[in-house]
Amino acid sequence: EHIKEGRFGKWLEGARDWAISRNRYWGTPLPIWRSDDGTEIVCVGSIKELESLSGAKVNDLHKHFVDKIIIPSRMGKGVLKRIPEVLDCWFESGSMPYAQAHYPFENKEHFEKYFPADFIAEGLDQTRGWFYTLIVLSTALFDKPAFKNVVVNGLVLASDGRKMSKRLKNYPDPAYIIDTYGADALRLYLVDSPVVRAEDLRFSEDGVKNILRSIIIPLWNAYSFFVTYANIDKWDHSKLIKNTTNLLDKWIISSLATLVEDVTTAMDNYDLQKAVKPFVTFIDNLTNWYIRRSRRRFWKSQNDEDKFQAYGTLYRVLLELSKVCAPFVPFISENIYRNLRDETMPESVHFCDFPIVNKKEKNPELESLMDNTIMVVKLGRSLRTEHDLKIRQPLSIMRIACRDAHALAALKEMEDAIAEELNIKQIIYSHDETSFADLSIKADYKKLGPKLGNKVKLVASAIEKMDLENISRIADGKEGTLNINGENFKVQPEDVVIRRTPKKGVVVATEGQWVVALETSLTDELIQEGLAREIVNKIQNMRKNMNLEITQRVKIKISSDAIVITAVKTYESYIKGEVLASDLACSDALINGETVDINGHNCVISIEA
Repeated sequence: EHIKEGRFGKWLEGARDWAISRNRYWGTPLPIWRSDDGTEIVCVGSIKELESLSGAKVNDLHKHFVDKIIIPSRMGKGVLKRIPEVLDCWFESGSMPYAQAHYPFENKEHFEKYFPADFIAEGLDQTRGWFYTLIVLSTALFDKPAFKNVVVNGLVLASDGRKMSKRLKNYPDPAYIIDTYGADALRLYLVDSPVVRAEDLRFSEDGVKNILRSIIIPLWNAYSFFVTYANIDKWDHSKLIKNTTNLLDKWIISSLATLVEDVTTAMDNYDLQKAVKPFVTFIDNLTNWYIRRSRRRFWKSQNDEDKFQAYGTLYRVLLELSKVCAPFVPFISENIYRNLRDETMPESVHFCDFPIVNKKEKNPELESLMDNTIMVVKLGRSLRTEHDLKIRQPLSIMRIACRDAHALAALKEMEDAIAEELNIKQIIYSHDETSFADLSIKADYKKLGPKLGNKVKLVASAIEKMDLENISRIADGKEGTLNINGENFKVQPEDVVIRRTPKKGVVVATEGQWVVALETSLTDELIQEGLAREIVNKIQNMRKNMNLEITQRVKIKISSDAIVITAVKTYESYIKGEVLASDLACSDALINGETVDINGHNCVISIEA
């Protein structure tokens, strides 16, 4: 829109006369024949007409052939000769819609059916070039534009903001970028950037690297996870269960339907950058929530219905996702699709129709519930990271506050998932955070200043003295009120900043309507369980470094101090189950193995495959 009404619109408003001729040799000859005195002029409209007027056979329209053709005068002025000028090449570019179809001499029905074009795409510099000449000629011929939509890209600059220059060598070799990070990563980096919105982009190799790390690799890992376990269980799509009862399955299928809808809407609106955002979020949710939360379903030793539902859901999601992603990351999409397709499906993902949203599978309430769940878990993780509380160390209590009673009640359905993700023993819910945090409030001068002018300091001082009832109202997203010297002032939630000071023994994080608190005190039992979980982590890393098969069972020996040994014995069954150990022996005697740190305790672990 800013190009339509701005740069291009302003250019049209002040459009200058366009001299369509050029005094050059190479170019399309202007089809104008003129008498020597200039009083008789013929503009020829076709080869057939030129042959009819001249009596000559026309086999070549290049200047050095056409210039030899003369037309007898109908006014007794001898012969007419072609004028020497050629057409401006931009006239030819503007004629593209008609020239490519040889209209009106051929393909008349086809041309009129598909003209104007649904969209064209070119750089910002074409506002005075191709975009303009297309408009001029189509308006003159048909009184309408030659295109319905236009995708305008900006300029890709070097990282220093200057134009890319071979002389300055201020950009990386494109071949190096593609060889190092892949064509998909480069393509997605550019599509998911301001350059597709007619803005300039400072090219960043780190940006391409981040796309590879945060999107391409996680997508491949999701596919690899599925293939690994499907091969172990000898699962194939003949065992596909279409109707699932699992909440996570229903959520990811609903999210897939929303993804298809959002990407389709953005693409229909020719908003490439907006089209990318939904599937970036979807891949994150697929890998960091759906697969994380579903892993144990794939790990089960028995092939029950829940396991087959998990396989069927992930298979379907990956197959459809490859189709959604194909326009943006064509190579990895093709690779995934070809390995998942069966013989009844098109050979290539690029031969498939783009998915159509199945609105019956959409469940907005479930998606909202899962969004809130993920939000709460992210807040909890951020607290653990910020306060150096390892995720493997269990904590006793987590408190969740939300003033939206419906959202809070719904969240309780996900209590087990939240507790497991954050390693929490108990979750307590409340409608406000005053039980674990003290609320204070300050004015946002940037917001209030323009509204109140010279009264802003007076009101700001009164805001800081607000009572808890008023602060709570504003925290609820409602309007607060102040009476200062008989004058009433309304305080909107966006006018202030609410701060939450944790009470003793808790840490607090907030986002939107959600407030999360973790109690940080540790009992001996919690410490022991934390040690056991840390041991599991170390053994899993050792298994990985030994390149053991996922299903391979091992024998474990552990040597450490009395505190660690007590934890191992207490949680022996848990440790053996997690690391697939058929035997677990422990003592305080020295053994040969790998020395590791277990929360400050020296420990030696030996694995026998």
